[in-house]
Amino acid sequence: MKITRAGSTPSGKGPADWFTGTVRVDPMFSAEAPGRVSGAHVTFEPGARTAWHTHPAGQTIIITFGRGRVQREGGPVEEVSAGDVVWFPAEEKHWHGASLNTAMSHIAVQESINGSPVTWMEHVADEDYAG
Repeated sequence: MKITRAGSTPSGKGPADWFTGTVRVDPMFSAEAPGRVSGAHVTFEPGARTAWHTHPAGQTIIITFGRGRVQREGGPVEEVSAGDVVWFPAEEKHWHGASLNTAMSHIAVQESINGSPVTWMEHVADEDYAG
């Protein structure tokens, strides 16, 4: 058994290579081998968002606060709010972030395949974010 105490893992700023705007990442857990799952609580200030990306085993995000936006490649921009759960299948290109005027936080859960949980791509253009 392993207990990770609240506040024991330092918060980090979302890297500019992977995010647009102000984003805070609070790591929550990372399984030890043979487990592959990890999770983080991610907070996006209004207008902030991820770059386009994929996950080799998919990703679940659980919206915990505020209002946000999500989009899969080729689909419409969708509005999400606290309590919503979004599943992105393996290798589905997507992005997620806050709405234009409201912050959003979510818990992100994903698995690593061959040591990698994510493949980062290009930033989401302002006109694509606006929908």
